[in-house]
Amino acid sequence: MQVTEHPILRTANLSKSFGSVSVLSSIDFHVDPNESLGLIGDNGAGKSTLMKILAGVYAPSGGEIFFNGAPVTFKNPQDARAAGIEIIYQDLALCNDLDVASNIFLGRESTKNIGIARLLDRHGMMQEARAALAELGADIAPDQLVGSMSGGQRQLISVARALQFSPKLLLMDEPTAALSNTKIHLLLDLVKNLKKKGISVVFISHRFTDLIAVCDRIVAMREGKISAEIKPADTKPSDLMSIMQTALSGEEIL
Repeated sequence: MQVTEHPILRTANLSKSFGSVSVLSSIDFHVDPNESLGLIGDNGAGKSTLMKILAGVYAPSGGEIFFNGAPVTFKNPQDARAAGIEIIYQDLALCNDLDVASNIFLGRESTKNIGIARLLDRHGMMQEARAALAELGADIAPDQLVGSMSGGQRQLISVARALQFSPKLLLMDEPTAALSNTKIHLLLDLVKNLKKKGISVVFISHRFTDLIAVCDRIVAMREGKISAEIKPADTKPSDLMSIMQTALSGEEIL
């Protein structure tokens, strides 16, 4: 796989095993600055495992990770977050019994001093949450309970929470899985806007048409290995689907 001169993230010969089961093998992978990269593959191909390694959830069994040109070791998600990597999981990891603002600021709540007491700054968090959602084009009340919201609204809340940490790289695991067609188009527009803000995105999806719409490159995985890489802009539309189907089937790409 051809690597640009200064990728924001690069892996070299990355591998992961759980006991005797090999999940990833010899993964050479990179993400460029201001790039949206699509990742596709059948269930069990290793996509989510790769993302969890990059997010600090799993430690690799072998290989190296480079971020901003320097080798890194993430012992936990906090290390990855401190470096500038955020992940949005397929289940979104939201608390249904909390309101929007509480979810966005979960674990880093704002406080203020009143006399000798230090109290939660509910008003401040509400205002900041409203502004963060408005920036994403979402008209969502910050005091609304998340458990009462649609899949599209919940997805936007997860993105708003991730962006509060000013990531350089955002990993999105199947973000369109539970969305309607209308909400999918909104999310794809959001990915384009993130690039304009200087945030690189890795977008996992089974929907090849979504990846074609927003991704600069698409990487296919099969049985824990990278089987193909294509650039939609440089490939004839009539060839895109056949190349990807070949890559996912394990046949040789001519």
